[in-house]
Amino acid sequence: MDLSTTYLGLDLPHPLMPGASPLVDDLDKVRRLEDAGAAALVMRSLFEEQLTMEQMATVSHIDAHEGAHAEASSYFPGLETFRLGPDDYLEQIRRVKQAVDLPVIGSLNGVTAGGWLDFAGQIAEAGADALELNVYFLAADPEETGEQVEQRTLEMVRAVRERIRIPLAVKLSTRYTALANFAKQLVSAGADGLVLFNRFYQPDIDVEELEVSRRLRLSDSRELPMRLRWLAILSGRIDTSLGATGGVHTSIDAIKAIMTGAHAVQMVSALLERGPEYLAEVKQGVAEWLEEHEYASLRQMQGSMNLERSPDPSGYERANYMEILQMWEA
Repeated sequence: MDLSTTYLGLDLPHPLMPGASPLVDDLDKVRRLEDAGAAALVMRSLFEEQLTMEQMATVSHIDAHEGAHAEASSYFPGLETFRLGPDDYLEQIRRVKQAVDLPVIGSLNGVTAGGWLDFAGQIAEAGADALELNVYFLAADPEETGEQVEQRTLEMVRAVRERIRIPLAVKLSTRYTALANFAKQLVSAGADGLVLFNRFYQPDIDVEELEVSRRLRLSDSRELPMRLRWLAILSGRIDTSLGATGGVHTSIDAIKAIMTGAHAVQMVSALLERGPEYLAEVKQGVAEWLEEHEYASLRQMQGSMNLERSPDPSGYERANYMEILQMWEA
């Protein structure tokens, strides 16, 4: 069965790959992912705050006013919290490239257009085959408009595009006023692909200690429908690569993402729970399903349930909302 796909200009044997996570921190797991048949590897994210804090630490050593940034930096985790620092990150890209014969996609996570984006060029020079720019931002300022948030992100994309020649994907959240239009603007600004979506981690409250309680909960398949909806809306209408991430745990989940238009399917939680070898099981399940349903190739199925080709396009829009509300029975 031909499972091949093209993502960010990269010709891949199939769409399945680990998403940004600790999975690529360890070379043993990297080799296990290659053995499991991963189509590519996405590095964990390097954060804007890491790069900014390192720059501030460097300045503090030569600045007479040492500690001038102490209050600002205290809001974020210390550098020791992060698994890989900037130099280690570049070295890990080089190690991974030497260890396996797979495309490596770097990942930068931030929210502002600034000097930290220069690091994109260093990631490319270290050997990354593509870069994923993860824009995770909660618009909590009552004075900031949606347009301002979008323009800042567009500036980031343009800045990174100027610094690298390798393909660039932008990983988005769902929280944009007119996501389809914004996606089109991102492509015009230089994005070669869009990844839908980063997860919205929500804190809890410890009522006894009066503290914010942070806990990482892995995803499950219930998170997938939001991705399916927007993959289907964008597929065929915006000329760009589309990646799905969040909620892919089974071969059927992957098939749904591909049917709605995904060119790449990233898995994290399922691989953290079951190990890198589980990717091979999902890949085999996709191949078997295609054969059972008499598809000649994965590309034949790709986008078959997007908004333009779906036999029920209203299911992605308001009619779906109204019908579902009428289905509840006590």
